[in-house]
Amino acid sequence: MTNDRKNKKDEQLEIFRVHDKGEKLTTNQGLKVSEDEFSLKAGVRGPTLMEDFHFREKMTHFDHERIPERVVHARGYAAHGEFQVYESMKQYTRAKFLQDPTVKTPVFVRFSTVVGNRGSSDTFRDVRGFATKFYTEEGNYDLVANNMPVFFIQDGIKFPDIVHAIKPEPHNEMPQASSAHDTYWDFVVANQESAHMTMWLMSDRAIPRSFRMMEGFGVHTFRFVNDEGKAHFVKFHWKPTLGAHSLIWDEAQEIAGRDPDFHRRDLWENIERGNYPEYELGVQIIEEKDEFKFDFDILDSTKLWPEEDVPVKIIGKMTLNRNVDNVFAETEQVAFHPGHVVPGIDFTNDPLLQGRLFSYTDTQLIRLGGPNFHEIPINRPVCPFHNNQRDGYHRQTINVGKVSYHKNTLWGNTPAEASVAEGGFKHYEEKVEGRKVQARSESFADHFSQATLFWNSMSDAEKKHIINAFQFELGKVHSESVKQQVVDMFGNVNLQLATEIATYLGLTPPKSGISNITKTSPALSLENTKKTVETRKVAVILTDGFPESDVLFVLDALKSSGIQPEIISENFGKVVGNKGTELEVDNTFETTNSVLFDAVYMINGSKTSKKFNKDAAYFIDKAFSHYKPIGATHEGIKWFEVNHFVGNPGVVVGNDMRKFSKEFKEAIAAHRHWNRSVV
Repeated sequence: MTNDRKNKKDEQLEIFRVHDKGEKLTTNQGLKVSEDEFSLKAGVRGPTLMEDFHFREKMTHFDHERIPERVVHARGYAAHGEFQVYESMKQYTRAKFLQDPTVKTPVFVRFSTVVGNRGSSDTFRDVRGFATKFYTEEGNYDLVANNMPVFFIQDGIKFPDIVHAIKPEPHNEMPQASSAHDTYWDFVVANQESAHMTMWLMSDRAIPRSFRMMEGFGVHTFRFVNDEGKAHFVKFHWKPTLGAHSLIWDEAQEIAGRDPDFHRRDLWENIERGNYPEYELGVQIIEEKDEFKFDFDILDSTKLWPEEDVPVKIIGKMTLNRNVDNVFAETEQVAFHPGHVVPGIDFTNDPLLQGRLFSYTDTQLIRLGGPNFHEIPINRPVCPFHNNQRDGYHRQTINVGKVSYHKNTLWGNTPAEASVAEGGFKHYEEKVEGRKVQARSESFADHFSQATLFWNSMSDAEKKHIINAFQFELGKVHSESVKQQVVDMFGNVNLQLATEIATYLGLTPPKSGISNITKTSPALSLENTKKTVETRKVAVILTDGFPESDVLFVLDALKSSGIQPEIISENFGKVVGNKGTELEVDNTFETTNSVLFDAVYMINGSKTSKKFNKDAAYFIDKAFSHYKPIGATHEGIKWFEVNHFVGNPGVVVGNDMRKFSKEFKEAIAAHRHWNRSVV
């Protein structure tokens, strides 16, 4: 394009260029906006009102910003399963799927990252979605959860802002699937309610080992309502039976390059093998009379209910036992909505939840092409549905008859409303009063106490990882002002944390903070999770001439405990033992890496090459530096001794196969060995 033609094109485009800096905020119609922090509510703790046209315009535009993938949670993977309650919850809720322990309710679960597009990697530092659709006899119930129990913001009107800030920066569309850039951290310092969630995002919770080893949290406060109309406040938890475990950051980055499908592959392969992921459903329950007894507002989505104060009652178990048949038809077309509830489960005035109740249906309209997304097979309820909705894009139902309105006499006023006794949904009758305001309750004003609680509850290793995460993320931020503001802000969480970040970045540490919180919540630390060897992957490094009787003994011992060994060697084909036994090679050093395994067992054999020794050394060194359990017998022991691994925590050596197998499995169950000396 010549300069003349380029200049003319620029002139044509100039009328469309908008420079927002220094301007006043307006609606799309040019109306100046006086409030963009709070949605319109009936009282400071009341529900969001439909007449808030600015909120609706802002949210509607946001919901329609991406075509065709989801605006958030675009990178997802899913599976089918079933849920069974352990005991009747009739005391608390009339929801039928929570009544009968003999009934199995079909479910569909979609796991996801939040920030990245569909083509991004599974292992980036991010929040993970954990959305469950229950196909109950009363209709579909959607528990749209995350793997963190809190969120960045307190009011739904701010959701477009946090997503705009954390998504790739619009001027260059970088970085993909990462919060390590200026706009996210600028949002944090300007919206300090995000302090608690940011602590979670910088923690090991943001880089889970597997979807199968990840907790889920409903985030919001909901209501259980029983047959008598009595309500309790409730929060939902998914607890993986394998425990909650994480990757480490260096490992997560390398996996992103070596296997960007790491989490989805792990889920798919384990279901195919019959290692069905299991999660227990837990609930925290608070009586209505105790709504104001805590030092935080229970409707604030940036706050959790400490499990030591409000115990989690385990009420049932979900098992994922079938992979999808078609990713697009099921995983991509499934439509979740926190407003898809059944009788006995109701909402509260959590202002973030109130915003989501509007947003999700609106999102599905643009993503799935119209109002009939509920007729797509993966979204159809298992019970029949009857209403007067007609036509629209992609209508599949063939409605018979000429009546499509209520009330009517031609069809006996049917379909008719159902009474509560007949299973009709009835909104909980909460008393609401107050002026119409755009404001937030003062009870939402404490932004740092629970961020400090989270920090206090971490182990030393977890604290180090949080500090390193802050250092990495802020090291990618260009604005010196934003970086200094982050340091000052998180001085209110913990001075040690802020000082170490400041020192690394060459900034001024804060001299004081506001936090004097000493309380801890052990349930928040991954160090206190369940630890098991089940479904752990172990790389077994072999060459020809390996001592087959001993090796076969160890392999059998590992498999009998639910561990998954894979044979790694220099070439594909067979490795042959010293007595002629052949084992199939699963991977070579070229096609896999230690970051894709939970542990490494090194035996070698009598026939090795220089290339094998070099590749094996790299493989073992990486596993050692990632604090993983490593074991060696026979020729492998000599290699460990030369490299000074012997004697370190989680390093198991010896030629007593029974003793070795026992100790190696114990090391694998521990997952990581943080007190190891890693240079």
